[in-house]
Amino acid sequence: MALQLTDDQKKMLNDKNFAHIATINKDGSPQVSPVWVGFDGTHVIINSEDKRRKVRNLKRDARVSLSVLDSANPYHYIEIRGKVVEITPRGGDDGIDAFAKKYMGVDKYPMNKPGDVRVVIKILPEHIAGQ
Repeated sequence: MALQLTDDQKKMLNDKNFAHIATINKDGSPQVSPVWVGFDGTHVIINSEDKRRKVRNLKRDARVSLSVLDSANPYHYIEIRGKVVEITPRGGDDGIDAFAKKYMGVDKYPMNKPGDVRVVIKILPEHIAGQ
């Protein structure tokens, strides 16, 4: 069951704040990546290229942790632990374009290369902490 985020936590996810996502490598070691992040009302949303290590890790082991720092005050943060409930290419290109608008102020994500497959990753929060 998904936890309900406070209005402040939702704002942190919907504002122009970066997140760091931690996944688990095949050998059990952690892997961390900075990501753009959003919230759809239930799920934390990230977007990635399907070929990235974090995506491979999440397809194998759906457990994930994210930390999101307030860009205006890095002492204000949230940590979210949960499980990936969906990884899909549906909406992947539109999703990265929406993130590019949010984070870069451009209509189209400029770093896609021919053959890139963007995926939407939906994370169901199971634990939320922060200050």
